[in-house]
Amino acid sequence: MPKPAPKSQAELTFRGNRGLGRHGWLRLTPAYSVQMVEQILDSGAVPRGPVLDPFCGSGTTALVCAERGVSADTTDINPFLLWLAAAKARDYSAAERTWFAQSSKRVERALSNTSSSTAWVPPLYKIEKWWSEATLAGLSRGFAAVERLEREAPGNAADLLKVAFCRTLIARAHVSFGHQSMSFRRARAEVDESLALKAAWREAVTAVAEGAERPVTAIPRALQCDARELEQRLSPGTYRAVITSPPYPNRMSYVRELRPYMYWLRYLDSGKGAGELDWQAIGGTWGTATSNLTKWRPDASARVPFPGFERRILPAIRRQSPLLASYVHKYFEDMLRHCESVQRLLVPGATVHYIVGNSKFYEVLLPVERIFAAMFAATGFRNARVRVIRKRSSKKELFEFVVSAEKA
Repeated sequence: MPKPAPKSQAELTFRGNRGLGRHGWLRLTPAYSVQMVEQILDSGAVPRGPVLDPFCGSGTTALVCAERGVSADTTDINPFLLWLAAAKARDYSAAERTWFAQSSKRVERALSNTSSSTAWVPPLYKIEKWWSEATLAGLSRGFAAVERLEREAPGNAADLLKVAFCRTLIARAHVSFGHQSMSFRRARAEVDESLALKAAWREAVTAVAEGAERPVTAIPRALQCDARELEQRLSPGTYRAVITSPPYPNRMSYVRELRPYMYWLRYLDSGKGAGELDWQAIGGTWGTATSNLTKWRPDASARVPFPGFERRILPAIRRQSPLLASYVHKYFEDMLRHCESVQRLLVPGATVHYIVGNSKFYEVLLPVERIFAAMFAATGFRNARVRVIRKRSSKKELFEFVVSAEKA
């Protein structure tokens, strides 16, 4: 095992994004650090665009490139993530920012107008676990105001209201980010919810307004696309670099983590829809995706090119959980198809840089970084190498890595 720095480096996680304008607009689990992308760009290993991020997450790669004037495209199968990435990486005009500042006051009045009746609330399962009755009523009135204002917004200014609304709803939710994934916590002591919502909204508006003032010089494209079939939307032989962080093989559902935002912004309207989207993504097993996984069978023509993967790793996991063994197998079969697809999009000599984390299932350590290096070597890349980034804060054996290679 390589010897990384003894402590987790906070600047290489989302924590390092706080206070960095648009990068800190909204905390999401599928987010990695601005500093990590900047380190790769500054290393000289990446030519000056175009850059591709095929797993857009919260849009970190796209936004760093946009701020530096580097052309970039980002893709994802999740429409909410694409919306957020595009919203963060736009250049907002003075007129759009002025409209946002003025319209935010109208939303604030709606949030705190307790004499008004509750409007629409999303069909999120057990929504009362997320927000108190008073908070939910205020959020419903605020979002109704956002949707009314959207009809008169210039350009993309309404997206600024939606980002501020997302910040507010999560600030007043009964959730904690103290673990690897979002978790519920006890409800706060009773407060004047009208005042609390108003304070959270004002803080969100200030943060969004300050971030929107920062100019970007190369607007990226955000395209909905399956990472296993990138040629659906992208042209072969186009990109000079890939900087990305795919979902980690830890069975954490990113769709599950994004529920509050996706339901409120109407990207989801049922648990079934959430499970179906999770099944389309790589790495998710939640809701109907779990039942689909029990019926999944591997493709004999897509053999993961890592010694011991099928003979040792999968059987060891299967002895404890056949479902988890299928999950790990499908994850890497999907990622192998992704490697084949992304290779076709690159010019000769293009570099790839994948931020990945290893995993542990029961007592079986999954060497994710070495499997990625082997998949690159088997799909037309050369000089595959692994660099340790940091020790993660969960199990002692878990680390984050950058796996890099060049197209032959």
